[in-house]
Amino acid sequence: MHHQPSGAAFDVVLLLHVACVLAGLVTTITAAATAARLQRLLGAGAPIPDALHRYFRPGVNWAGRAIYGIPVFGFALLAMSDGAYALGDGWVLAGLVLFVAAAALCEAVLWPAERRVQTAVSATGSDAGGPEVPDPKAGDVALMARAALVALALLLAGTVVMVAQP
Repeated sequence: MHHQPSGAAFDVVLLLHVACVLAGLVTTITAAATAARLQRLLGAGAPIPDALHRYFRPGVNWAGRAIYGIPVFGFALLAMSDGAYALGDGWVLAGLVLFVAAAALCEAVLWPAERRVQTAVSATGSDAGGPEVPDPKAGDVALMARAALVALALLLAGTVVMVAQP
């Protein structure tokens, strides 16, 4: 059994690592909840409120990209641990695999679907009874909601593995 790493630098990097995890969790929860809300509105034929127009404003989801800080700071923690933790540890590898799966899902499914929904929502009118997102885009909204939920499950599983260090 190795010693538990300590020191101000290690603590700061650990806080940054945790902050990236929290940002990833919050943005993924928000994406899932917002997509689910839009899905309900589309199903009811209701107009899209201004809050959803603001959320789906076109642009890159930079807050969601905070998840890329997770492995960056994780590798820094490994390097700063003086051998207490290693890339070959099962829990480290499991966390890395879960992160890669979450990032791949976000890059390949969640964020592209979100961009398509952004484009469709920005082309609609506002809360004043404007036109709705066309039906073909409803599939993108459902895909976004499902992908966000799966990404959330992967991030939560990775968090459990990192905390428990089995």
